Amino acid sequence: MTYSDHRYPSADGRLQLFARDYGGEGPPLLLMHGLTRNSADFEPLAAHLAPRYRLVVPDQRGRGLSDSDPEPANYRPDLYAQDMFALLGSLGIDRCGLIGTSMGGLMAMIMAAMQPARVSAVVLNDIGPELDPKGLARIAGYVGGSDGFADWDAAAKACASVNKSAFRNFGHDDWLAFARRTCREGADGRIEFAYDPAISKGFEGEGEIAPPDLWPLWDALGLIPVLAIRGAVSDLLSPATLSAMALRHDGPFASVEVLERGHAPLLDEPEALASIEHFLGKYWPA
Repeated sequence: MTYSDHRYPSADGRLQLFARDYGGEGPPLLLMHGLTRNSADFEPLAAHLAPRYRLVVPDQRGRGLSDSDPEPANYRPDLYAQDMFALLGSLGIDRCGLIGTSMGGLMAMIMAAMQPARVSAVVLNDIGPELDPKGLARIAGYVGGSDGFADWDAAAKACASVNKSAFRNFGHDDWLAFARRTCREGADGRIEFAYDPAISKGFEGEGEIAPPDLWPLWDALGLIPVLAIRGAVSDLLSPATLSAMALRHDGPFASVEVLERGHAPLLDEPEALASIEHFLGKYWPA
């Protein structure tokens, strides 16, 4: 799996942001990660889709290889969405499919509401217009500062301690791979999470992590086809919300639950991958 490094200015022109561009002649897909993740989070899915689609996978501001924002108040989904339109413009992409995990799914809904003509189809990974307070509280409990880890084995154990409820069948090798996608080696040789700890400030202000009422965004999707993926033991997206999403969406809607997964599936699980490929084949075919 190879990709080109693509660097581009943020929508406000203050930061240099990074994205992986896997190239190819297929229809473009923009893959957007969750709150504490980065572009590496989609490596398992990219291995399946890259030969047929042009995958563009960014690091949001403050994550991965993108600049950190000196103003923590700018770590908000609406500003990330504006950065994504800047990214698409820098690559000359007029219209694309969106795949968003957690926060990336919120961004997908915002983007579709802002410029619906540029969005062909949306895949939402364990996110919807209502967020379970239990899941938000769990995320708030671990995001933020860390002293880092002595080695990758310690980083893998730390990732497992936080996420074991979401990946119930993971072994040590799985957690080590997870850590290598989620963490980076710092200048001092210690392993650290690959994000600016200041992203946690969004939990201190109402509406910064997510707008308080997301249903208007959901309704604004109109006729855009949507695939909603839910981890079967998710603590953020409830079955009731998933059912309400189906009832309130005017366009094509499909959903799938991924066994042995909480928040959020990796999207290379057989049922998730089969659903994504079927959905894209119908609404954004390669």
